[in-house]
Amino acid sequence: MSTETSDRQFWDAEADRFDDEPDHGLRSPRVREAWDARLRSWLPAIPSDVLDLGCGTGSLALLATGQGHRVTAVDLSERMAGHARRKLAGTGARVLVGDADDPPVGRGAFDVVLVRHVLWMMPDPAATLRRWAGLLRPGGRLVLVEGRWGATSPVGITADALAALTAPLGGRLLVEQLGHDPALWGREVADERYAAVFHPPARERHREIVDVHLLLLRDDTVLLARRSGTGYADGLLHAPSGHLEDGEDVRSGMIREAREEIGLELAPDELEAVLVMQHRSPNGRARIGWFFAARHGGAGRPVEREPYNREPDKCSELGWYPLDALPDDMVAYCRAGIEAYLAGQPFLLHLHESGDTIAHDPAGPVRAVPLSRPAVPGSGI
Repeated sequence: MSTETSDRQFWDAEADRFDDEPDHGLRSPRVREAWDARLRSWLPAIPSDVLDLGCGTGSLALLATGQGHRVTAVDLSERMAGHARRKLAGTGARVLVGDADDPPVGRGAFDVVLVRHVLWMMPDPAATLRRWAGLLRPGGRLVLVEGRWGATSPVGITADALAALTAPLGGRLLVEQLGHDPALWGREVADERYAAVFHPPARERHREIVDVHLLLLRDDTVLLARRSGTGYADGLLHAPSGHLEDGEDVRSGMIREAREEIGLELAPDELEAVLVMQHRSPNGRARIGWFFAARHGGAGRPVEREPYNREPDKCSELGWYPLDALPDDMVAYCRAGIEAYLAGQPFLLHLHESGDTIAHDPAGPVRAVPLSRPAVPGSGI
């Protein structure tokens, strides 16, 4: 029998008498008012999304809904969850059955994760805290009610131990001792009981490198450059490309890269933005690529200058390749970008997984995911 199964059976057996404890059922007006006041001081002042993990019969969740918060309550025990659903009926709260250690909810979806008397039972409390912090939106908080109970064989987790567990996460931890207030417990208590409000550190804003790619077209061919001496994708074909410089817009960056790499001075009106792609190398970080198309000669159009290799230390050759028979020895996301352009797809994801090849692999997994209008209903794009 798994630990999770035995835990579920234990709490199923406890469910019908769980509320007999004054601080569980909050049946006494004095106890309920004491918890309501404390909870109000720990939760945000404005209505927020609160996740109550190990909710038991839903007593704290009910107080939170009464304060205007939107509550999702989770408990491992189906019988506990059943009591919580009845207690929370009509409040708009959701009650789910699931493991508090890895609850069946999305990451980054809550302003508060509220947990009472659960962390000490987790097999790896440090890992559990990291997972719970990941459930929070930026600026969110963990509200943990814990303690160290019993004189002869104490169980639980001390406030000092909790502080040590949260220290590697950074942020701020505020501890409020609760054992001295008999109104919370319905009696005098002599052991350590406390609430800890943990504010994780502010997350950095999402940032990605922006690069630009030139699809220089002549009749039914495209100009490709073979990478050499760069340390990445050397030997593979790729469109002329590069990163934006600080303060540069994507069109200006494309004009600069065309000048630096292939010696062409393109006018702004010669460039057509044809594709925006989020792409990631097999073991790298994602970045945003803007693909521009430009016509150069062909069909009787005279040209003043042919493109030429201005960066022989980074490129071993330039060549024109047929659009309807692109070579396999290409950087995979570049080939996917050209194929998306030919298919009229303006937005694309191409996110490699670890173990993928940088080169296009006809037999490999398909990583190109078009973000076409039908794929994003209601978005307006």
